[in-house]
Amino acid sequence: MSDLQLLGKKAKAAAVETALYSAEKKKNILLAMAKILRQQTDKILKANKEDLDRAVQNQMAPSLQDRLKLDEKRIESMAVALEEIAQDTDPLGQEMERIIRPNGLLIRKVRVPIGVIGVIYEARPNVTSDVAGLCLKAGNAVVLRGGKEAFSSNQAITELLRQALREEDANEDSVQLVTDLSRESAVGMMQMTDYLDLLIPRGGAGLIRTVVRESRVPVIQTGEGNCHLYVDRAADLSMAVSILENAKVSRPSVCNACESLLVHKEIAETFLPKAAEMLAKNGVQVFACERALPFLPQAELATESDFAAEYLDLKLSVKVVDSLEEAVSHIRRYGTHHSEAIITSDPLSAAKFQKEVDAAAVYWNASTRFTDGGEFGFGGEIGISTQKLHARGPMGILALTSYQYQIDGNGQIR
Repeated sequence: MSDLQLLGKKAKAAAVETALYSAEKKKNILLAMAKILRQQTDKILKANKEDLDRAVQNQMAPSLQDRLKLDEKRIESMAVALEEIAQDTDPLGQEMERIIRPNGLLIRKVRVPIGVIGVIYEARPNVTSDVAGLCLKAGNAVVLRGGKEAFSSNQAITELLRQALREEDANEDSVQLVTDLSRESAVGMMQMTDYLDLLIPRGGAGLIRTVVRESRVPVIQTGEGNCHLYVDRAADLSMAVSILENAKVSRPSVCNACESLLVHKEIAETFLPKAAEMLAKNGVQVFACERALPFLPQAELATESDFAAEYLDLKLSVKVVDSLEEAVSHIRRYGTHHSEAIITSDPLSAAKFQKEVDAAAVYWNASTRFTDGGEFGFGGEIGISTQKLHARGPMGILALTSYQYQIDGNGQIR
């Protein structure tokens, strides 16, 4: 039996125990995890420095280094997320539906754990604690495989989470980290049908597409975000500039950042110079269509690949459109079903946009940066699903459960 299979076998056994933990026990475990992250902040930062030093040596892009970096504030946020998950209502045993049949059978649809969840992710070490906490709360065991760029951080965090499990007399194998970061181990996880019930890739487009294409384990597709902001002819232009700045600049390396700006032709001459000033101030490189270029003096001519790009950087594509319908058509062609936004004071246009745009989250007069489990009130999140089956949008605790029909009778036969 390979190391990966042994890890899977341990996770399968741990999942049986984790599914039976009481709500109080899971709460205590999660609070213990939060406490130990705070107590061992120095240990986590030391490990993270090792990762950051390697990132500098390997000339990692600054935006990706930002995803990798931990500081006291981010570790505190990780601890707070675990505490929020601890306080959430326990999902297991929740009755989702109740049916009483004419023959007297009582059919109850009840939430149950999925089992063992595998997560393959890149760069961001805070994912380690978020995912572990959410999976545990939903009664699952989790097998984590982070990227090599965050290996030291992920290992330190996982060791602390497992220590908290031991201290609460729980099975530490409910949370395990794959330490073999070869491509073979990733492929191995995708073939672990005997041990994994679900596999979730969380990272760049290349990782997600590879897992979706090659996995034999059921997959939830997450993350890739070519998010658009459409400024309608009836938009409040000051509001539009403010939302664009937040959506593009606040954290450009994340999947809910705005990557493409669409502007109605009737307000392009007025709005784009205002946007250009803000974008230049923030060091955003702009790639614009021919109609937008006269109003964006520092922009370069956009190519087809620019409109399709998830930059994850201080870069933005810009296109002037003739109508809301053209904006929707553009999004249908280039969007990734993640998050899209319209800025307008016309409620009919907003309603049309929200009805016709096919995305997990569709905003009216708000930044796409709100597509996040914490911002939606879910505590942490395991990822943002861009598909339609089982889960869609920010995936909190409920997305990590399945359901079971429990049928009560008193001697009925068919």
